[in-house]
Amino acid sequence: MKKILTGLKPTGDLTLGNYIGSIKQMIKLQDEFDSYIFVADLHALTIPQDPKELNERIRKFIAMYIACGIDPNKNTIYLQSENEYIPAISYLLECSTYYGEASRMIQFKEKSKENANFSVGLLTYPVLMAADILYCDADLVPVGIDQKQHVELARNIAERFNNKYGDTFKLPDVYISSTGTKIKDLKDPTKKMSKSEENPSGVISMFDTPEDIEKKILKATTDSDNEIKFDEENKPGISNLLNIVSVITDTSIEDLEEKYKGYGYGDFKKEVASIVSSHIKEIQDRYNSIINDNNKLDEILDNGIKKSRELAKEKLDLMKKELGIVRFEI
Repeated sequence: MKKILTGLKPTGDLTLGNYIGSIKQMIKLQDEFDSYIFVADLHALTIPQDPKELNERIRKFIAMYIACGIDPNKNTIYLQSENEYIPAISYLLECSTYYGEASRMIQFKEKSKENANFSVGLLTYPVLMAADILYCDADLVPVGIDQKQHVELARNIAERFNNKYGDTFKLPDVYISSTGTKIKDLKDPTKKMSKSEENPSGVISMFDTPEDIEKKILKATTDSDNEIKFDEENKPGISNLLNIVSVITDTSIEDLEEKYKGYGYGDFKKEVASIVSSHIKEIQDRYNSIINDNNKLDEILDNGIKKSRELAKEKLDLMKKELGIVRFEI
């Protein structure tokens, strides 16, 4: 069975967009692959974080993913920071990475422009990501277009290391789902719903109350046509709402267009608001039982980190032997 790996950076709030565009895809993939899911808490440190808030967010993310349907019995779930071998692997990979490669990464170029006093961690972030991918010989890495470049860098580093020191790493491939639905911002449906978005009224958090969810959807930007029809170019707001209902109810867009034929926008929004708030409320009920069971969360993370550490230590030992940094080997 092929191995697939996904990292979750615990910054911002998980949104409905994350749930529909990413988490639901991961739920499908967990039945098809040997799945590894880690909380990328070390990656979060490339920008300043409040320690208490970060710690709380890590716990909330794990509980919410499980509440959404990520099965701990089908996934190896762990905290990146608890695997001490991964940063060691990352340093060895840094020594096979060129400065020009790291500095050309799009996210580095964008974020380093925002703050001239950026940390070295921001520059080496892609190499740590490569270590996350390569230590367990991941076959596939699901990413968005903005992260595709990082997986390609991991391949380049791995190939360079293999050519110089021997067959050490499997070369990973990018996995970009053709079926994932991109959920857009409710206030500006021309851009995706993002947990980092500054306008909270356009973003539905998985932690929002049902009342807040309904208010946001009722105030969603639409158009003046008053026809419930899927047309992302001319009717992005209505198309976005149709996408949301389609995924949550597992109903085709065509069937929804037929169902809501003759509805006014007000009544349609009320229907969408009811469907979304009820669905998220069910997830939140499961979340509340999970987040209060520390023993269960500890058990899941203990099992995951044990397996992760074993693989990472094996890979680090192999790298050290190939590099010649072992004790007096003759």
